[in-house]
Amino acid sequence: MNKFLITLLVATVSAETQDAIALKDAVLLALRQNKSLEASAATRNAAQTRIIQARSGLLPKINYSESWTRSNNPVFVFGSLLSQRQFGPQNFEIGSLNSPNFINNFQSQITVDQTLYGAGQTKQAVRSAELTKDLTSEEGRRAQTEVIAQVIRAYYDSLLSADQLSVTAQSIRSAEADLERAQNIRSAGMSTDVDVLSIRVHLASVRELRIRRQADADVARAVLNDAIGLPLDASHTLTSQLVPLDLPDVALQSQEKTAIEQRPEARQAKLAISLAETQVDAARSTLLPQVTLHGAFEADRQRFVTRAGDNWLISIGLRWNLFNGFSDKARIEESKFAVDRSVAEESRVGSAIRLQVRRAYADLNAATQRIDVAKASVAEAEESLRITQNRYQAGISNITELLRTETAVLEARTRHLAAIRDQRVAAAGLELAAGTLTADSAAVNERTR
Repeated sequence: MNKFLITLLVATVSAETQDAIALKDAVLLALRQNKSLEASAATRNAAQTRIIQARSGLLPKINYSESWTRSNNPVFVFGSLLSQRQFGPQNFEIGSLNSPNFINNFQSQITVDQTLYGAGQTKQAVRSAELTKDLTSEEGRRAQTEVIAQVIRAYYDSLLSADQLSVTAQSIRSAEADLERAQNIRSAGMSTDVDVLSIRVHLASVRELRIRRQADADVARAVLNDAIGLPLDASHTLTSQLVPLDLPDVALQSQEKTAIEQRPEARQAKLAISLAETQVDAARSTLLPQVTLHGAFEADRQRFVTRAGDNWLISIGLRWNLFNGFSDKARIEESKFAVDRSVAEESRVGSAIRLQVRRAYADLNAATQRIDVAKASVAEAEESLRITQNRYQAGISNITELLRTETAVLEARTRHLAAIRDQRVAAAGLELAAGTLTADSAAVNERTR
């Protein structure tokens, strides 16, 4: 999908009127509009600029300065006249040397400084900036996968709330039919007011449940809008269905291996080791000499534009840190400890990632199995309700059995919907744990069974 189509989709869904939105559309919108991803992109761009800053150490530093000085200090006057090329025989007079008149000196100066040998400090600074940029890129990738998982969870939570609301409405219709049936039986003298009152109490509780589920549906829709980056009160129709996902069989070991290779956290741990090692090299480079080139061009004038003299200077300097109070040695040791910490952190992160994969794998298998069990339970509960209603109509069954089967049907349907939602979310959770969750993942594309 090109940029124009995505922009068009954003404009369409952002409208106040009710719009249709599928799961993948919601994910694509979130990847474009989610504020946390905007913040992550800004951090990544800032890291890129630090690479440019570090590379500037390889280039010369050029500065221009302009100054004005006015004084009758003998040394200042003597030196300024020489710099201005205005020194004459009269200036050798004792009186002029001891008590000269004040003089102006307008000085323009251009300086150039270039590091000829920096003991690798610039190279290490560039390497550190590049590794930091890679770290922020992985952080951005992690934020992206978390946003996708958040949208999937919010989308199916919203679908679940809407479907549960429909199931509750269906239970209300069934209870209303039971109430009418009970009233007819009472009118025929085959039952008492107890049956009618019991059904009315049951009907009231189901209606109360519908009110709570309506509130849950409203909140779920607002959560989805927030995850996508839409106004909280945006209205839309979810076109994806809450149906089981058809997933291929995958081995746990392969998922763990993929996670160690693909997870942003695993890559960040490796990058952190490289960054710490680079900082060790940078600390060691402070013990080596540095050679710099300095050049200057200077113009000195009594007036701003006239009576001027100019001169230039070139110098090469060497600076060698022979002793710095053991602070450099301590800095090197500190950097080495940072490497040890990063290595230990990599091991901890690897174990945590494998644990997350196993938990997500177990959640997905459990949810998939629950779907089949809950589906069979719904069929059994509905058949039991049909039989019980017929028996109650014939006066064979009592009101307690009828209400119990009504409640069982409502609970079975709710558990079935919850199991489907859990499987959908768990599928995304497994891909998130494995580091493979993208807008093109199976958890986003609706491959149903």
